[in-house]
Amino acid sequence: MIARLSRILRLGIKELYSLKADPVLVVLIVYTFTFAIYAVASGAKFEVENAAVAIVDEDRSMLSARLRDALLQPFFKTPELIDADEIDAVMDAGRFVFVVEIPPKFEQDVIAGRHPSVQIDVDATAMSQAGNGASYIQNIILQEVLTAVPGADQTQPINLVVRAKFNPNLKSEWFTAVMQVINNITMLSIILTGAALIREREHGTIEHLLVMPVSPIEIMLAKIWANGLVIVVAAILSLIVVVERLLGVPVAGSIGLFVAAAVVYQFSVTSLGILIATVSTSMAQFGLIVMPVLIIMNLLSGSTTPMESMPGWLQNVMQLSPSTHFVALSQAVLYRGAGFAIMWPQMLALFGIGAAFFAMATLRFRKSLLSSQ
Repeated sequence: MIARLSRILRLGIKELYSLKADPVLVVLIVYTFTFAIYAVASGAKFEVENAAVAIVDEDRSMLSARLRDALLQPFFKTPELIDADEIDAVMDAGRFVFVVEIPPKFEQDVIAGRHPSVQIDVDATAMSQAGNGASYIQNIILQEVLTAVPGADQTQPINLVVRAKFNPNLKSEWFTAVMQVINNITMLSIILTGAALIREREHGTIEHLLVMPVSPIEIMLAKIWANGLVIVVAAILSLIVVVERLLGVPVAGSIGLFVAAAVVYQFSVTSLGILIATVSTSMAQFGLIVMPVLIIMNLLSGSTTPMESMPGWLQNVMQLSPSTHFVALSQAVLYRGAGFAIMWPQMLALFGIGAAFFAMATLRFRKSLLSSQ
């Protein structure tokens, strides 16, 4: 047993030296867990920010001017006044996301209780901004009218109070930053382990391993722990330096518990990477197979869209993916501060899926070794 562990350790150290000698992969790891996370989290936002708004003010009253002045930064750019006959042209040109049309005698009709209509034209090609921004503008207009004209009809019989937990300011970067770390762990885990195995085959060093007193399982475990170690360390540094310090995203739960889950997850996805590598004949073919696998694992894991919004049959199918359980587990730990009592079912699922991938990869790897002899 000790001799086997020693061989796995030495083979893993060899993997680390091989990785160190490949500057392209080293740069990829650094880029993926630094700039890629910061750029996506700070640039890909779902909330409304600096949206371009135009106002068609056919009333020119104190109330219409108040509505125009209420559209403030950082949600909206300073509104521009345009004429009604310019609406189609500016919307076609993509100059504005929103155009608010205030009808003639608007203030007079509000005071008289005639319920005038304000039209909001929305460029829905900017999908998230369109939906959220239209809701913002509706609320702003209603609030300003009720404040400016106390005698206006109160259409809301109750005051609805919303409390946002775990992300009180509803900032998308709080969600995007952590999910980007998780998605990058998945991507690099599969790519690094699979590329390491194919690199051995293409460089001819797999034949050297065949004459050594090592088993296929030992070779696989060495690749898993070596590449997994690099990715887990990079993820921890990214979580502390990029997510917490640069982006200012608070981590509610235990990073140690997240690391323990990431180690189990590494066993699952690195085994999947080796499995894909065993059915690939070249690095190019490996890349073609990996791309759709990563797209499905990332988009349908719950890191991009909620699992509840997917069809029931698809939710059941995605339970076979380790990324689904890791995303749920990571969100529980890092966002909600969950403990082991809540996350152990996902940990168990990750281990079970990883064991299945590892068993299939072992059979495929042994078969490929025999065929190369």
